[in-house]
Amino acid sequence: MPVSALSYGQQRALEIGITLSTEPELILLDEPTAGMTREETAHAIRMIDRVTAGRTLIIIEHDMDVVFSLADTISVLHYGTILVSGKPDEIRNDQRVKDAYLGDG
Repeated sequence: MPVSALSYGQQRALEIGITLSTEPELILLDEPTAGMTREETAHAIRMIDRVTAGRTLIIIEHDMDVVFSLADTISVLHYGTILVSGKPDEIRNDQRVKDAYLGDG
């Protein structure tokens, strides 16, 4: 099947699969779920979590549900500088992060 016949989410999964074919120890992903539906995003999170097990994953992502689902350690950038780094629960509860990105909801 030609790649052009795949859905957007399937194309992104294929890109990650191609990356994994080189057996990297470090995987860098930039907005891997951008443009996906909620269902595609949920599938992508499960797939990324599964295929990156035992590897180092660095992910740049604005969807905090994706970040909190995949990250062991999070560094939050604000205006090009690190605002805070820590575990997901620390980030979720950090007032500086709430003020800059998450809000109180």
